[in-house]
Amino acid sequence: MKKCLVLLACLLGMHPVVTAQTYPSLNINLLAHITPETDNTGYDGRKYSGCWGWYQASKNKEYAIVGTSAKTYFIDVSNPQNPIIRDSVMAAHAGCTWREIKNYQNYCYIVSDDVPPNTFQIVDMQYLPDSVHVIHNGTTYFERCHTIFVDQNRLYCGGPTPAGGAGTPTESMRVYSLANPANPVLLRKLSQDIPAISYVHDMFVRNDTVYASCGGQGFFILKFNPVTNTFTQMQSFTGYPYNGYNHSSWQTDDRKTMVFADEVPAGLPAKVIDVSDFNNITLVDTIRSHLRATAHNPYIMNNRWCWMSTYQDGIYLYDIFNPSNVNVYGYFDTYPQHGTNDNFAGSAYSGNWGAYPYLPSKIIIACDMQNGIFILDGDDGYKSSVGTNEKQGYTANAAAFSVYPSPASDEVMLLIANQDNRILTYSICDVSGKILQSDKLATGNELLHKVSIDTRELSSGCYFITLHGNSINETKKIIIQK
Repeated sequence: MKKCLVLLACLLGMHPVVTAQTYPSLNINLLAHITPETDNTGYDGRKYSGCWGWYQASKNKEYAIVGTSAKTYFIDVSNPQNPIIRDSVMAAHAGCTWREIKNYQNYCYIVSDDVPPNTFQIVDMQYLPDSVHVIHNGTTYFERCHTIFVDQNRLYCGGPTPAGGAGTPTESMRVYSLANPANPVLLRKLSQDIPAISYVHDMFVRNDTVYASCGGQGFFILKFNPVTNTFTQMQSFTGYPYNGYNHSSWQTDDRKTMVFADEVPAGLPAKVIDVSDFNNITLVDTIRSHLRATAHNPYIMNNRWCWMSTYQDGIYLYDIFNPSNVNVYGYFDTYPQHGTNDNFAGSAYSGNWGAYPYLPSKIIIACDMQNGIFILDGDDGYKSSVGTNEKQGYTANAAAFSVYPSPASDEVMLLIANQDNRILTYSICDVSGKILQSDKLATGNELLHKVSIDTRELSSGCYFITLHGNSINETKKIIIQK
């Protein structure tokens, strides 16, 4: 009877038509994928950049806000398997590489650091899902800006360039009051207080403490005083191992741990640092998905989960509950063009740009520069633990490995998480339980190991592959289709 049930499950899995799995993944599911941008004038086929999200509480609606080479899209993802584009806002010109977005209340702030002509845009979203209203689209505040961040009722702007400015950004950072969110008011320029910091590429701000990623100068912690409208420097963290161009950071809710990425040169690991004592900032771990992969932007949920956009290596979900021993929990490859051997040939800065995991539904918005907008869903273990049960280690139903493509023909790939220097054994059996092939697998020291298995000797049908190891005894179904 058991064999009959297994066979029935396989037959059902093959009916009516089996389509290939395009995007390799582990513990992360694809809900929807859309590619609305048609402009193809950007460098390296780039059409998508920064993204953000907004929850419209009055109407119980969730939105993805996505910057593209020519527009900013406002996408209703309340039904995440059927995203609907509600409106879009045109940029000053097409072919843009950079666009970043944040919101305060129902106001959306959009910046770009591309060549002039450019504008700073403020959009009123209260009329969604019908439409959005552009209430500012000009250069009176500044023309270009690389990144923005909202803390309380203040807007921080990294690398703003006034109208007429050419070349690299002419200022390090500004902060504006959003007391009237439709009309920001300049409070201070960082250069007025700390001229030694020449550029703030990105920043994470919490309760007026600014964690500033300052490119080649390193990582700085600043304090903004809202009474005097002045900045002071609290600490810096420079000269750390694998240092490069300090790009962006995020912090756990308990304010003890930060993760930041060094973008240049390519292939540097992200860093996990202990910031519980500003006088003793300590590097406690590094995160490297694969040897030549480049981390871009981290986003932390509570005190355990870190989503990391990793350019050609897609998006990762890391378990950082124990910050000195980071593990991979989930993975979704938005950029399978890099191939199966992870050589990341070509531009190291193609692929996944950013993500937004903070909507109430816990879905994830992810943007791939070439491949579009992905609506993703973490597994039940991830969703049940966010904000409720932050315990270290895998949840009971988390998979330790996955198999792709499905269906396969002459080869299957295994994605195996956190098997550092362990010898594993795999076996493939048919629906009767007969083992058809088995062998040992030597995993490397990467957090997500990929290994190829030859299936040319298998005929079309349903099979089961089992992975055995010190902490793994897990089985997956595979379909072979010749």
